[in-house]
Amino acid sequence: MRISDDRYTRDRLRLDLAVRFIRHEARTQTIRTWTGLTDDRIRKLYRSYLHRPGTVAFSRPRGRSPQQAAFFLRTPRLKQEAALVASLCTLLGALSPGQPQRAGMPSRGYGEALALCDAFEAYRALVPTAHISFEHLVYLHDALSRGDELKLATCTACGALHVAEQMVLIEPQCVYCAALASEQGGGCAR
Repeated sequence: MRISDDRYTRDRLRLDLAVRFIRHEARTQTIRTWTGLTDDRIRKLYRSYLHRPGTVAFSRPRGRSPQQAAFFLRTPRLKQEAALVASLCTLLGALSPGQPQRAGMPSRGYGEALALCDAFEAYRALVPTAHISFEHLVYLHDALSRGDELKLATCTACGALHVAEQMVLIEPQCVYCAALASEQGGGCAR
């Protein structure tokens, strides 16, 4: 039996993905949802490969995953970071631009999970003092995919992609155009 046999490829890919999620400090529940591995297998994977003496220890967050859409719209900085990470997810294929994927839970394919990891790594490289954790990114991805709380919108003034609430009467502008409009008199820049 060789490790490269096709029947082992799927398991090896799931384990590699789980290690990548652990390195991004994902919770066990998130790893289980995206990989299909059991909690016990995830913990053993962490102990065997990532928690050895002489290696960098990765923290294992406990408790519930983030579940508030308002987190991404709280401050102008978080709005900018949410727009950036959502744009990266769209560019790398973790999110489909336009309509939500489906009304229920989003699909969780291997390629989508890799694209999500790539988007997070690019985001952390672009924003070293990032406020959005990997768990927040997973929630943002799910919320945008479902389309029930948040949506990807385009700025009415400049056309930039940004994250907005699903149920708004007037399409909001990006953070930059909203600040520019408020400087010019507080009105809408339309």
